[in-house]
Amino acid sequence: MGGNHTQIKFILLGITDNPCAQTPLFVLFLLIYIVTLVGNFGIIILVRVSPSLHTPMYFFLTHFAFTDICYSTVISPRMLADLLAEDKTISFTGCMMQFLIFVFFAAIECHLLAMMAYDRHVAICQPLLYVTIISSRVCWQLVASSYLFAFLSAIIYTWCVFGGSFCGPNHIDHYFCDKVPVVKLVCSDTHSTEMVIFAFVTINVVGTSMVILLSYISIIRTVLRMCSAQSRARAFNTCASHLMAVSIFFGTGFFMYLQPSSSHRSLDKVVSIFYTVVTPMLNPFIYSLRNKEVKGALLKCGRRLFHHWQHTRLVSCRT
Repeated sequence: MGGNHTQIKFILLGITDNPCAQTPLFVLFLLIYIVTLVGNFGIIILVRVSPSLHTPMYFFLTHFAFTDICYSTVISPRMLADLLAEDKTISFTGCMMQFLIFVFFAAIECHLLAMMAYDRHVAICQPLLYVTIISSRVCWQLVASSYLFAFLSAIIYTWCVFGGSFCGPNHIDHYFCDKVPVVKLVCSDTHSTEMVIFAFVTINVVGTSMVILLSYISIIRTVLRMCSAQSRARAFNTCASHLMAVSIFFGTGFFMYLQPSSSHRSLDKVVSIFYTVVTPMLNPFIYSLRNKEVKGALLKCGRRLFHHWQHTRLVSCRT
């Protein structure tokens, strides 16, 4: 390849080169993507129309659902197109922008999970000060700062990954422009780049996971001091959905990004599919099936829609 990055083109090798598997995988991932969009948009709409869900926790959840939609959309449409297309070429700019946007929304998700953990910490450990500490203004400031920090981090991270010289093979052994397969194509020395990338991941992933860990240590200590078993169960139930989402997101993140490039194996594609495609689909179910408040709001909305349908049908019959 030449030195001019704008003239560079990559070829994504995709999930599989087996023609027999491509169509079934297309159908499967298309269904997953549709469910992801419907589920996450459903969470956003439900929180907006349900006064009982107008709390800081669900304010953060709407942004969480929004980031799931965005970073899934950055990956899935291109992946679906490549499963059926013969030409899997992607320009240097297209590859870089896909990576930048994906990292941006993934970083926001890290920070949102930390905010939600802090929200649970204040709600359980300092309930009398909850309204003062987690005010509407504080919520907006936290979310705005996470978007700003994620944007700056994504620019630095992307510059580190794509700032080197590409002069050799142009085949990316992946279904999207991820860090590991792209860095493998860099001809120049990547040692300093790897150090900066490791620092970025440490700040965004390890830093936010430490906030979550400390929040839950404090929550567990407070809950264990509660006299009533019912109060303890109620407190743990409010955290169950969040803990499940944290375990899935950070578990796959640690596996993918906190290991040396040399140790990456073919299993990475499977793990990548899980956190880029499957996890955004699972999150709405985690927060609806494991949450009494969300289930209650869903039932109320369902009853409201049913009564409205009955009333409309009655009026149309009379006329």
